[in-house]
Amino acid sequence: MENELELSHLRSEGDLNLSRHRQAWLAEEIDAATQAVLDEDSRYFLHQSLSTPCLNVLQQCEGIYIEDMQGRRYLDFHGNYVHQVGFGHPAVVEAIKAQLDTLSFCTRRYTNGVAVELARTLAELTPGDLSRVLFCPSGTGAIGMALKLARVATGRHKMIAMWDSFHGASLDAISVGGEQIFRRNMGPLLPGVEHVPPPDEFHCLWDCQARGGCDLKCASYIDYVLEKEGDVAAVIAEPVRSIPYIPKPGYWQQVRAACDRHGALLIFDEIPHALGRTGRMFTCEHFGVTPDILVLGKGLGGGILPLAAMVAREGLNVAAAQALGHYTHEKNPVLCAAALATIRTIQEQGLLENARQLGEYAMARMRAMMADHPLIGDVRGLGLLMGMELVKDRVGRERAVDEAEQVMYAALRRGLSFKLTMGNTIGLQPPLTITRAEMDKALDILEAALGEVEGDSSLRSA
Repeated sequence: MENELELSHLRSEGDLNLSRHRQAWLAEEIDAATQAVLDEDSRYFLHQSLSTPCLNVLQQCEGIYIEDMQGRRYLDFHGNYVHQVGFGHPAVVEAIKAQLDTLSFCTRRYTNGVAVELARTLAELTPGDLSRVLFCPSGTGAIGMALKLARVATGRHKMIAMWDSFHGASLDAISVGGEQIFRRNMGPLLPGVEHVPPPDEFHCLWDCQARGGCDLKCASYIDYVLEKEGDVAAVIAEPVRSIPYIPKPGYWQQVRAACDRHGALLIFDEIPHALGRTGRMFTCEHFGVTPDILVLGKGLGGGILPLAAMVAREGLNVAAAQALGHYTHEKNPVLCAAALATIRTIQEQGLLENARQLGEYAMARMRAMMADHPLIGDVRGLGLLMGMELVKDRVGRERAVDEAEQVMYAALRRGLSFKLTMGNTIGLQPPLTITRAEMDKALDILEAALGEVEGDSSLRSA
């Protein structure tokens, strides 16, 4: 097992299954029956960081809850970002069952009414002139389609992407992604990809805090790279990173203008956040910017089935003689039925407004926690995409990686599941169906876990 320090650069996308805290969790919390299943999983699945060996074994999920083999229920504030409408929503389940009774699959070269309805719905929902759609079973696949369309449409192959970004785990997606855990020892990657620093004000590469605050130097740098390269096909980025860090209001306007000036397309990866996570149907709506290509997925399948979509503006309908996707399930009627039911549920149950209101409430509570918990260096969020960054101290802002992992396991023991990003940032992404009482319960657990770890730290330092 690698030294803990040597693992630090691998924590960008999540908490690791290689740490000593994971081993302690398994020894203290997992019974013999669960361990037997974990051992079988470890025996047959290829081992990989973040995944196998696994943390636990689930036997049920419903609404905001997941339940393990030992009957313990956890509020799930992670859900792999698929649970906008919660797990097993009755409307989504009913739509899937009904579709299975009629048309369960659509052979390529044919279409069906459900797929056409979903494409029309997305064209109507997405902002600006985004109106041309392709489906595939994974967000990673949709990113690949977007990269290919940008190459075809511009006649260029170069891309500008962000360090620390995540766009999927396939070879093309990790090429534009910016996380070492996926990229290291995988070369050669796609040629022509230039990476730039993300708009992370809390850890600004140019020390914007020392200059009095963010002055969008990171956006100006993208303009600079576009000018120097001269032949970039597209800038690809998440409008808000899942950590999250949230750009200043003018950031994307400046990048959009730079793309237009230099003839590059703008691709937004909204796979984890589209469909209401941030309190708007699409994250880019917060910034008043429409990309040339928007990619969404994860929650599109209603937390049950895998489905992603690429939505492009009308002027990019230029690849009729080439195959951009050509996926076996590109017009699968069952997947599309699940997606339509998900969108209807978000609209009819007022989940966008619920995300805005409870997001504001949770952010206020977390800001109040900062007065009592010195581990908290920053809290930030947009709707129900929220993050709490833990630091050694608020002046130096050194990442409290070990403490964050301790907090995560302390919260798990109390019934709250979440993900760590960049090693020290607690990601809090509940279903949009969450109630005020459930939010309070989760934040109470989080605060208790913080207190436990801070108490242990003070005892060690005394």
